[in-house]
Amino acid sequence: MRNEIELEGIIEDYLNGKLSEAEATAFEQLRLNDPTVDHKVVAHKVFLDSLKDYASNLDLKNKMDHAHDQIDVDALSKKLGPHPSFIVNLWRKNKSAIAVAASFILLTVVTIYSIQQTTEQTGSYKQMSAELSKLKSSTSNLIREVKSSQTTKAAVKPVKFGGTGFAISSNGYILTSYHVIEKSDSIYVQNSKGDMYKVDITYKDPTNDIAILKIIDKNFSLASLPYSLKKGRVGMGESVYTLGYPKDDIVFGKGYLSSQSGFNGDTLAYQVSLDVNPGNSGGPLLDNNGNIIGIINAKESYTDGATFAVKAKFLQEALSSIPQDSVVGKISSVRKSQLYKLEPSKQLSKVQEYVFMVKGYN
Repeated sequence: MRNEIELEGIIEDYLNGKLSEAEATAFEQLRLNDPTVDHKVVAHKVFLDSLKDYASNLDLKNKMDHAHDQIDVDALSKKLGPHPSFIVNLWRKNKSAIAVAASFILLTVVTIYSIQQTTEQTGSYKQMSAELSKLKSSTSNLIREVKSSQTTKAAVKPVKFGGTGFAISSNGYILTSYHVIEKSDSIYVQNSKGDMYKVDITYKDPTNDIAILKIIDKNFSLASLPYSLKKGRVGMGESVYTLGYPKDDIVFGKGYLSSQSGFNGDTLAYQVSLDVNPGNSGGPLLDNNGNIIGIINAKESYTDGATFAVKAKFLQEALSSIPQDSVVGKISSVRKSQLYKLEPSKQLSKVQEYVFMVKGYN
């Protein structure tokens, strides 16, 4: 109990800027390493903000009461006599009772508004696909060649939906989020070098938000996949990272696992403390040993760093639905990752060659 009280005191000093620079740095590192402490900081900040809002409203009421006290309403009423307005006469006779009722109504409105704001911040689930037609296209996008089995170029029409995908075999099977491609009539994937390939959809799982695409160019191939699939449990606080396409260039994001369940306790997903943007959906979530542990698919609106990822074990179920004789060099949950014990920069250098931008047209 004493430790809890001391922690609350440190959190309040941290939020009020009373810690020294060294103490603040040490405490921020503690937040990164301990998700429980991080959540306590967020909860305490909400509590302090609510107190400030209440104090502001109470101060406004006191100022209004003070201004009213400066006016001798009773003397003025006797001098002027009855007012022709029924409302004014009602106020003069019952101002005390009305003031109490008005204060209660004001407090109720403020309380309801605060609850509504809190609900919005903790209850909004936003999928991380992107409507790319609203984004500015770069010139390089317009001149990149489209490689397909017919060696034709992509039709010149705006991209409507976009996200990220990653290779799950060396012969062109790509995994992404179902919601990235569900509204698209034709789909292409683009690698980190700018080469674009037409794909077919070979598997859909709306429940788990998973889809598998297949590059239709028969000459397409990759080297053996550097990462492996982790089906087992991932520890709280474990460091994780992702690569994705919230913009035209691939983007790296790093964080840690903050919960074993997703939005509203969804056991199909993890929650990770990691910043993502529209376009990250379908991207791989990896641990430091180069194991795929999940697929990025959503975030919580108005809450920084609350990102959700479908657990990797559902990827294995999706793989089993594909005819096994058509899959070459598929992702393995048995072999050790080639990224094991590599420096982070070297891991990223290898992984980015297997991560694709997904573009949907309709």
